[in-house]
Amino acid sequence: MDNKSSIQVELDTCENCSKLAMDGDDDKTAAMVSQAEIWQEDKKFTVYKVVIWSRNESWHVFRRYNEFYKLNEVLKKQVPDSNLKIPGKKLFCNNMDPSFIASRREGLDQFVHHLMHQNNLLNISEVRIFFNLDTKVKEPDRPNLLKCSGTINLGPSERPSANPSDFVFLRIIGKGSFGKVYLAEHKTESIHFAIKVLDKKHILARNEVKHIMCERNVLLKNINHPFLVGLHYSFQTKDKLYFVLDFVNGGELFYHLQKEVRFSESRAKFYTAEIASALGYLHSNGIIYRDLKPENLLLDQEGHLVLTDFGFCKEGLIGTKTTNTFCGTPEYLAPEIIRKEAYGRSVDWWCLGAVLYEMLFGLPPFYSLNVQEMYNLVLHSRLKIKGPVSSQCKNLLHKLLEKETNKRIGSNVQDFNEVKKHPFFKTINWDDLLNKRITPPFQPQLNGTCDLQYIDPQFTKESVSSSMSSFCDEKLSTSKQDIDNVFAGFSYTPPSSLD
Repeated sequence: MDNKSSIQVELDTCENCSKLAMDGDDDKTAAMVSQAEIWQEDKKFTVYKVVIWSRNESWHVFRRYNEFYKLNEVLKKQVPDSNLKIPGKKLFCNNMDPSFIASRREGLDQFVHHLMHQNNLLNISEVRIFFNLDTKVKEPDRPNLLKCSGTINLGPSERPSANPSDFVFLRIIGKGSFGKVYLAEHKTESIHFAIKVLDKKHILARNEVKHIMCERNVLLKNINHPFLVGLHYSFQTKDKLYFVLDFVNGGELFYHLQKEVRFSESRAKFYTAEIASALGYLHSNGIIYRDLKPENLLLDQEGHLVLTDFGFCKEGLIGTKTTNTFCGTPEYLAPEIIRKEAYGRSVDWWCLGAVLYEMLFGLPPFYSLNVQEMYNLVLHSRLKIKGPVSSQCKNLLHKLLEKETNKRIGSNVQDFNEVKKHPFFKTINWDDLLNKRITPPFQPQLNGTCDLQYIDPQFTKESVSSSMSSFCDEKLSTSKQDIDNVFAGFSYTPPSSLD
């Protein structure tokens, strides 16, 4: 079972800007396409900046449409069944028309997106040259490219409650596209935290400010639910953002599922109930999660699940409100997202069905190594139950993985209340579940609060000292330039510390 990467393709209607990004797996190669205009010899050209991430390295290249077109022609000859498509040449239209440029950019997004998901294509020399995959040379910025449009005021900034020197950073326990996650001990409180450290430059380069602020906002609402990771502090220095979070060291559900291949129905039911409870709480606060998968579910010391990583959450979706951002992880995307239709919170119930299915049978329900084939299976293939499960379990799987959104369980106004009333959960006392009075079916065998045996060694073996040297002594500047920056309002002080 391969580790999976989240993807996002979003069309920003305010700026007519689309983008593609992948996050989460350092062994994958990912790219983001954005567009700008340049002048050369009194002529105006549209160029595309392609930012590439691979193994925690990033670089960019600039390519014009004709270069994409030539690459596609090469690939069609060498790999006829690759099913790659590129926007066609429009010889008799205004190639500088904003709507045309936006449409073409979206098509190039999709072209790069599909190319990055086919490893055999990444080994072709023309592809490697196009993206500078071997040299990783960062091409110099061209005139007037991708200039910042100015500062963004995201709310009043509160006085920071912490800085990096308050902590002893012990181990690296995770990595992502924007930074790293550390196990750290507070020097005076002697409490261990997971601190997520994000690089502002990378966030700005990928235009992800609003998603980071959304993640912070969601974390602030998590304090009232036992199955959502909690935020203790958030603060910033001139170069980095810091989330000080609960340290949960029982390992990812993905790790345990990979080790055991599949779970018993009773164990899967327990985890599904805790996940459903967390999703129901988010929905009640107008939040859809959109990226539910085993990698985003952690086990605590007692064996309860904790939902983490809220970067793809969407706020403000109360009742029947919808959104249309193409985001999530391919293996768990609901049909309506693949069809690029407007969708609401019911996409989370589809994801819950996919995770339940994977816990029972070892793979997501429509899994294929070929992403396009997998999307086709999601849209058109019947659900196949691949092992002995109870009739109630089978019925719930069919209702969660219902392709027609309005027929899917949880799609009506009752949302979580409809899900929890399903006969599959008849043995679950929801009040006991919420108060952690039900003994988990499995408890991680941990030797103390700092035991890292369930954390991937590729992270924990990395030297902390070299990684920390760039920000351990950073202080937050009090200059007006830093106060009025794009991350204004990020800092969070716990109410108890203000008394």
